[in-house]
Amino acid sequence: MSLLFLQYPPCSTCKNAKKWLDSREISYELRNIKEENPNEIELAAWIKKSGLPLKRFFNTSGNIYKEQNLKDLLPGMSEEEQIKLLATNGMLVKRPLIIGEDFILTGFKEEEWIKAFTP
Repeated sequence: MSLLFLQYPPCSTCKNAKKWLDSREISYELRNIKEENPNEIELAAWIKKSGLPLKRFFNTSGNIYKEQNLKDLLPGMSEEEQIKLLATNGMLVKRPLIIGEDFILTGFKEEEWIKAFTP
């Protein structure tokens, strides 16, 4: 299974998710979301593939989200505008973000991860 694991190294949730993967000997390609932010094409494809609402891809507890008052701004933006905004800064993207062959996971909710990784 080919996995892409997008993380922000200082993030404690990302560290816990990485430990979870490592303890199950699940291999992955690691990508620092701050240094190599997902681009618009990647984000659009992942959002579509995930079947999740676009809002699930935003780091709603992050400082940038709060400073830019995105809670109030996003509802007035088109999906294209929101994806373009997400692509401007990795710190706006919910993390960790796991891109699997047939699933996408945002954040680290162990129940969701167990379901995704159980054949």
